[in-house]
Amino acid sequence: MKARTKKFTIDCANLCSKLPHSREFNAYVNQLIRCSSSVGANYRASQRAKSTADFINKLKIVEEEADESNFFLEIILEINKNQELHSEIEALLKEGNEILAIIVASIKTSRNNQNSNK
Repeated sequence: MKARTKKFTIDCANLCSKLPHSREFNAYVNQLIRCSSSVGANYRASQRAKSTADFINKLKIVEEEADESNFFLEIILEINKNQELHSEIEALLKEGNEILAIIVASIKTSRNNQNSNK
């Protein structure tokens, strides 16, 4: 997952470099770069968590940032006129959704384990 979330960050940045430089795109590009970078950075931080509660909190940040990344990818997909980028954006959306599903499942498993250890 560490490599996968890092690749997601890099792939989003590469997509952003191909988008038009205009007022509306710049706002979405900046947001996508921030939140997709946070997916990789916070997942990495979760691997150094001090406790199960800390681990879950860090994964909750990853969950929020992955969902936000998907939101901006959806917006970019809808406003982008360059059809050549549509498949790349859709692939990133698919990857973002898969990462999100894995993170949600990990949070659930960690909570269940935490509760059963009490």
